[in-house]
Amino acid sequence: MSELTTHERMSRIFAHKEADRAPISDVPWRTTLQRWHREGMPKEVSWVDFFGVDNIVGIGVDGSPRYPVQVLEQNDEYTIKTTAWGATLKEWVHTGGVPEFLDFTIVDRVTWEEAKARMTPSPDRVNWQKLQVNYPEWRKQGAWIRAGLWFGFDVTHSWVVGTERVLFALMDDPEWLMDIWNHQLDVQLALYDQVWEAGYHFDEITWPDDMGYKGTQFFSVQMYRDLLQPVHKRAVDWAHAHGVKVRLHSCGDVRPFVPEFIKIGIDCLNPIEVKAGMDPLQLKEQYGAQLAFHGGLNAVLYDDMDAMIGEMEKVIPKMIVNGGYIIGTDHSIPDSVGIEQFRRFVAKAKELGKY
Repeated sequence: MSELTTHERMSRIFAHKEADRAPISDVPWRTTLQRWHREGMPKEVSWVDFFGVDNIVGIGVDGSPRYPVQVLEQNDEYTIKTTAWGATLKEWVHTGGVPEFLDFTIVDRVTWEEAKARMTPSPDRVNWQKLQVNYPEWRKQGAWIRAGLWFGFDVTHSWVVGTERVLFALMDDPEWLMDIWNHQLDVQLALYDQVWEAGYHFDEITWPDDMGYKGTQFFSVQMYRDLLQPVHKRAVDWAHAHGVKVRLHSCGDVRPFVPEFIKIGIDCLNPIEVKAGMDPLQLKEQYGAQLAFHGGLNAVLYDDMDAMIGEMEKVIPKMIVNGGYIIGTDHSIPDSVGIEQFRRFVAKAKELGKY
C-alpha cells in the first residue's frame, strides 16, 4: 500500500481496517521540547515534522468561568499563578508533569452558581483567527483534526474544585457534581456547534477523565453508571450525530469500566496505563473488535531503550491486527527522553507498525 496521509491512516484505523502502517501519536512535556531544542531540534520546526510522526492537530474552546489569570509569584524554580477556572497552582520551571494545586475558587454550591453564571457560550470563546489561518492548511496536509472537551470527574477534581472535595461530594452531594459536569459539557458543545456551523469540521473529539489509579478505580462501576456515564454518553451522542469519532483518555486501571465505555459507543481508549495494571494485549483480545486502542507502551521503559524496544516487539505486532491501534506510550514523553532515544522509538514503531 502506498503511503497514506494521517487523515487516511487514522480513518482506516478507527474503522478497524489495516492501513499502510499504524499511526504514531504521543505528547511531549513542555520540558521535553526544551531539551530537544537544546539537543539541536530547530525551534521553527514542529516536533511532529522533525521526528516524522503523524500529523494530529488540536482545536479547543474556552468554556471556563473566565476568572482572572494572574502570576502571583515567580522565580527561577517555580511560578505560582491563578487559572481561568479559579484554581491557584504552582508549576516548576525546569521540570514537567502535574502542577501542585494550592487553592480553589469553586468550593461549594454557592461558589459554583457564581462560576456557572460566568460560563456562557459566547462567540468570543472560540479562536476564530487560528481556525481561519490554519484550517485550510490542515486539510491540505491531510491532518487529523482533534477537538478537545474539558468536563467530567477528572478535570473537576484536579483543576476546578479539588480532589478531596469531589470525592466526598460523590457520596454526599452527587447532584452538585452532575450539575457541574453537565454545564461544563453544555457550554462546550454549544461552542462546538458554532465551530461546526461555521464550516470548521473535525474528525475526533477527545477528553481527559482519569477514573483509576494503580490497581483500582476512584469509584464503583455502579457509581459510574449512575453519575458520570450519562454525561459521557451525551458527548458521544453529539459526536456521532456529527460523524465524529470519540477517544476517551482515562489513566489508571479502568478495566471494569471498559464494557461500559463500549456500551455508550466510545470508539477509542487511551492511554492503556500498563504501570497501573492495564494489559493492552488482553484488552485487544477481549475487546479489539469493538474498541480501538491508543498507547499501551510503558513510558517507564524509556529509561532503558533496549527494554522499550523489547516491549514494542511484544506489543505492537499483536495490537495492529485488523487495525484499531495507534502507537504511543501509556502516558506521555517525559523530559528524560532525548532526541536519539525518541528517534529510535519512532523508527522501531514504523518498522513494527507496517502492514
